[in-house]
Amino acid sequence: MSASLPGHRALPESQYDLSTYWGRVQHTAGITDPSTLFVGSSGLEQAKNLLVSYKQGQIPSMNPELWRAKKIVDSTLHPDTGEPVFLPFRMSCFVLSNLVVTAGMLTPGLGNRGTIAWQVANQSLNVAINYSNSNKSSPLSWSKIAQSYFLAVTASCSVAVGLNSLVPRLKSLSPSTRLILTRLVPFAAVASAGALNVFLMRGEEMRTGIDVFPAKPKVTTANSAAKPSPAVAVAVEEKTPVDEENNSESLGKSKKAATLAVAETAASRVFNSSPIMVIPPLILVRLQRAAWLKKNPRWTTPVNLGLILATSFVALPLALAAFPQRQRLRAESLEKEFHGRGGEGGLVEFNRGI
Repeated sequence: MSASLPGHRALPESQYDLSTYWGRVQHTAGITDPSTLFVGSSGLEQAKNLLVSYKQGQIPSMNPELWRAKKIVDSTLHPDTGEPVFLPFRMSCFVLSNLVVTAGMLTPGLGNRGTIAWQVANQSLNVAINYSNSNKSSPLSWSKIAQSYFLAVTASCSVAVGLNSLVPRLKSLSPSTRLILTRLVPFAAVASAGALNVFLMRGEEMRTGIDVFPAKPKVTTANSAAKPSPAVAVAVEEKTPVDEENNSESLGKSKKAATLAVAETAASRVFNSSPIMVIPPLILVRLQRAAWLKKNPRWTTPVNLGLILATSFVALPLALAAFPQRQRLRAESLEKEFHGRGGEGGLVEFNRGI
């Protein structure tokens, strides 16, 4: 991300207040903006050069062009590796990558084969996205990735097929109620398996821990021009993991921090899938009773896609902003080895992942 670029001058973390939910929503809306996908490699290099010029003191203050450059870089580069995330798996492509798969899962009248096929496709995409955007301080082996993938696929298919078989047997319910429950089966499968997918794909983080860093004062546009202290220059030369957000050395790996990071990410996935998998199918059930859609059934798929797309664009930043990506907590809440080693306010911080 932008903090990994060379230069002695720290960049402001965001133009919005990330200590508030609405500030994080605005910030996340920028990172997930699909327009950044059309920038290309040359546009990315131009954005990086602009930010380097600022960090080296050649540009005196942040301006709209610099904020645009930072959005491009932050939405493209992984915060741990500084390398571009493969385009289909970036969060800015999340809605578009999931559109076809989500529409497939929400297609009315799917049999068991269709249900299984779309659940497999959905979990395959989830695995790729979760792996691409996870904390990279504790990488997952390919054997673990394969094992996690098959467990997630098995879980989602079992829930979906099981519920599809169960709903028709609920004879005490009215046909309209059973229809609604049938349309909500994909939600139950996606929500449960989506959370499980995150825990499986990032299980290595919880087993080995993730890097934790001492918290430092947030950089703002007002103080970002300050010159670096000698300690910063020393830290950059160290071979131990360095936190590019504040140029400090890792205090070590924390399993408790990793568990919190994975749990919050899993929760945000459920927050994201809930409106997408619930609102469009319920609206579609209502619209299919309308005279105009009965006369024009060919519009069912375009209407379904439109509902999913609109809901997805609204839900994604609201869900991802539920928890800060750069998470802070008291050092005493982690393992004993971190007690008394916090930075500003006795706090430590880590990259939660997305």
